[in-house]
Amino acid sequence: MTIKIRRLTLRRAVAGAAALALVAAGTAVAQQKTIAIGTGGTGGVYYPMGGGLAAVLSKTLPDVQATAEVTGGSVDNLKLIGSGQSEVGFSMADAALDALQGQDKFKGNKIDVRTLLVLYPNRMHVVTVEGTGIETMADLKGKRVSTGSPGSATEVMAFRVIEAAGLDKDKDMKRERLGVAESVNAIKDRKIDAFFWVGGLPTAAVTDLGATPGVKIKMIDHSEVVDKMNAKHGKLYAADTIKAGTYPGQDKDNKISVVWNVLVTSDKMTDQMAYDIVKAIFDKKPDLVAVHKEAASIDYKNQLKANSSIPWHPGALKYFADKGVQM
Repeated sequence: MTIKIRRLTLRRAVAGAAALALVAAGTAVAQQKTIAIGTGGTGGVYYPMGGGLAAVLSKTLPDVQATAEVTGGSVDNLKLIGSGQSEVGFSMADAALDALQGQDKFKGNKIDVRTLLVLYPNRMHVVTVEGTGIETMADLKGKRVSTGSPGSATEVMAFRVIEAAGLDKDKDMKRERLGVAESVNAIKDRKIDAFFWVGGLPTAAVTDLGATPGVKIKMIDHSEVVDKMNAKHGKLYAADTIKAGTYPGQDKDNKISVVWNVLVTSDKMTDQMAYDIVKAIFDKKPDLVAVHKEAASIDYKNQLKANSSIPWHPGALKYFADKGVQM
């Protein structure tokens, strides 16, 4: 009898320990935080950099599993944050301001978006090839032109560049809505004559176009539109240059417009999580640069309130204050 009681007690102890282990495991799983990062199309810079960021956060932050999601770009990313489907996203500053104010593609749907940090300048590419007859912005009239994929900030900025150049996006051109990779394929097949793309340097898809045998890439100057764009939309844009040789076959400097990229989240993210994300990015910056060289622009000197059109997250501000960054 005694032996039976002891065996029963032992079985109960083992069962109890197993149950506690299951509870502990369940608690660990429950405590794990999943962070979805909205990026962009596979032919741009947001996607590879977002993949690098997901790897950094997953390895650096305890109990965090981050994933990079393919999206249409800035507008999609902001809407995903607004709906709670993504925690973090890449965006251009102008699209983020539209989201905050409920304007343009966010009409009637304001999003309480916050800046985590300034990333790198996004450069507007107006790309064509020899044989289309396009030398200037005015030559786009009557042509087949892609202005970027739906849900992208390329489309937002392209419309503003076109308007400031004195053209009508609907009446003066046959407009397509393609991402950068699709635009490159379309221009190779002569289905379009030119395309707009706003992204980092170099953009893989544009490099592919320049390296295509029998194709001579041409980049159209348009920096003269910046003043008109800023007069209408606020001081969001600046003039810059894509240096000759940035892309295969690019034999002269290209005078362009630029806007800053920002990493954004919602106002619902905790201050500690925002702090930890920004800290991880700066601590592991070499890992991000190894993924794409535009990450070299993630620098304390660029963390200026003037470079972001939307409010900063308090957790991010605390990190920069701790580092003595003057914003």
